[in-house]
Amino acid sequence: MDEEDAALALHALGWILSDEPRAERLLGLTGLDPDSLRASLGERAVLAAILSFLTAHETDLIACATALDVTPETLAAAARRLEGNQRMDA
Repeated sequence: MDEEDAALALHALGWILSDEPRAERLLGLTGLDPDSLRASLGERAVLAAILSFLTAHETDLIACATALDVTPETLAAAARRLEGNQRMDA
């Protein structure tokens, strides 16, 4: 797993968790609870799910990218790599 992608996913998670309704939506859509989320933060699939959650909600994707000082495309490319769907131009 690419350490930069993992770190980006963890930073994105921090941003997601800073807003309770958004955090609840993440948990609801992933089926995770806070304890299982904490326990599985080192798993590629969970990190991919965090970034995929953002890519599925353009408003959140753009706001998170702005907050993390990256482009939305950077977040989306990291999600693809963590999901195992890396393209040559990603």
